[in-house]
Amino acid sequence: MSIAIGVLIAAAFVASAIAVARERTWWSLLQLLGACLLALVLLAHVAETFRLFPSMGWGRRDTMGHYIDLVSALGGSILLPTGYIGRRVRVKHSLRGPPRPRSR
Repeated sequence: MSIAIGVLIAAAFVASAIAVARERTWWSLLQLLGACLLALVLLAHVAETFRLFPSMGWGRRDTMGHYIDLVSALGGSILLPTGYIGRRVRVKHSLRGPPRPRSR
């Protein structure tokens, strides 16, 4: 299960990096930041599984590791879709072209 989630996060990261390279907009940058935060969640869980950096207190409440995992999960879950939706809305508006003046 973790491998499948890791593959999805890696795909989101690569797609977001490509979007930043092509578009260079704030929306694509938000999407990339969200993907980075979700990758940090994955790395936190790997560190917890293999007991890396035990002083971080991975998996225990009220420790630095817990809050890194929590804040990264919340931030990534908010920023990734926000950036994606913002990019789609921007593209949709740019396809319509500039507004036409009303004729009387």
